Amino acid sequence: MKKLALSAIASLAVSGVAHAQSSVTVYGILDAGYVGGNVRAATVASNGAQSKSTVSLFGQSAESSSRLGFKGAEDLGNGTSAFFTVEVQLYPQDSQVSGNANNGFFNRQTFLGLRKNGLGEGAVGLQYTPIFKAALVTDPGNLNNITGNLIYASTQGVGSASAGSTAIGFTARTANTLSFKTDNFFGFTASGIYALNNKNQTETTSGSSVTGGNVNANGWGLAADYTYKNLYITAAYQALKQQTSAVTSITDSAAWTNSTANTGTLPNTAGNALNVQDNQFYVAGTYDFGFLKAYAQYLTRKATSTLSSSYYLGRSAEQLGVRGFITPTIEGWASAGLGRYTEMGPGSPTANFNGFQLGSNYWLSKRTNLYAIYGQTIVSTGNAYAGTATSVPVNAAISNYAVGVRHTF
Repeated sequence: MKKLALSAIASLAVSGVAHAQSSVTVYGILDAGYVGGNVRAATVASNGAQSKSTVSLFGQSAESSSRLGFKGAEDLGNGTSAFFTVEVQLYPQDSQVSGNANNGFFNRQTFLGLRKNGLGEGAVGLQYTPIFKAALVTDPGNLNNITGNLIYASTQGVGSASAGSTAIGFTARTANTLSFKTDNFFGFTASGIYALNNKNQTETTSGSSVTGGNVNANGWGLAADYTYKNLYITAAYQALKQQTSAVTSITDSAAWTNSTANTGTLPNTAGNALNVQDNQFYVAGTYDFGFLKAYAQYLTRKATSTLSSSYYLGRSAEQLGVRGFITPTIEGWASAGLGRYTEMGPGSPTANFNGFQLGSNYWLSKRTNLYAIYGQTIVSTGNAYAGTATSVPVNAAISNYAVGVRHTF
C-alpha cells in the first residue's frame, strides 16, 4: 500500500515538473478608430486624366494589424527546446472575424521549430522574411498601416498609387519555408530562410496540355545584424522565384511576387506574378540617444521576367526618421524619404516619389494607447512606359490619417 502511495506521489510530481517545463502564451492586438484620406492618380495609359477618391470611416488596424496568436515552448532537456507560433489576422470591423475577403482565418504565420542554447534555432512553416524581421526593429513608425512610410509602403482605407500599397516594398512572409537563426556571438547574429514548393501540375492552354503550374516557386534569404552599445546595424537580402512554363506572355510577367495585394506571400497561387525573379535588399541602422532614437533605412527591389531579362520593374527608397518620448506618457515619431521606380521600355522610364509621416501615442497604460497618425505620399509626373500591365501611376498623391485606440494583450 505504501509502495502504491509513493508511486502515485512520484507520478504526480513528475507530471507537475513536465507541465512546468511546457508553456503556451495567448497574445494579440486589437486596433480600431477613425480612418480618413484621399487619393488622386493618373496613368500614362489614361493620357494624364486624373481620378480622385476619398474615404471617411470607422476603420481598423491603422497603427498595428489586429491579430490573435498562440506561442508555445517545451524544455526537452540538455539545453534543447521545441517551440511553435500560430498567428491569425483579426478584422474587428468586419462581420467575419478574419475579414470578409478571406475564406476562414488569414494566416499571418504558423511554424514549428527546435532550439539549442548556445547555437541557435530552426523552424518550418509560414514565416516572416529576413527583410520583414529587419524592418520590424529599424522602422520609426513600427510598420504601421498609414501611408507616408516608403519602406513599408502601406495605406489604410484608401487605394494605392503604386507608392503606397501593402507589400509593394518587399515580400513580408513566405510559405513552405525552412528558417534558421544563430545565437548572439560578440554582438553578431545571422539568420536565413529557404522557401520551396516545386510541385508540377498539368494545365491546359489553348487546347494543348503542358507541364507546369503556378506552384513552381522557390526562394532564399539571408540577414545579419550587429549591436554595439547604442548602435544597431542590419542588412538582409532575399531572392524569390516564381516560374510557370504554362505562361508565355512576357509583357504581363514582370510584376511583384505577391499572391494577393495584401499578403506578399510566396508561393503565389492567385495567378499573378508568374515567371518572375524577385530580388530584394534592405540595410538599416538605429542609434539610441536616450531621449530619442534615430533611424536610417534603404530598400531596393527588382522583379525581372524569367522569360526575358529585358522586362523588369524596379523600386528603390531611402528614409530617415526619429522616435522618442516627449513626456513620460506621450510618444512621437516622424519619417521622410525619397524613392524611384524604374521600368522596362525605351530609355528605362522612371517615376520619382516622396513621402512623410507624423505620428503620436498617448499611453493610458503599458498595454493601451490612443494614437494619431498622418501620412502623405506623392508620385511625380514621370515618363513611365505604357506598354505593359505593370505601368506605374504618375502624377499621383495619397493623403491618409487616423485616430484610434490600440490594446495589446
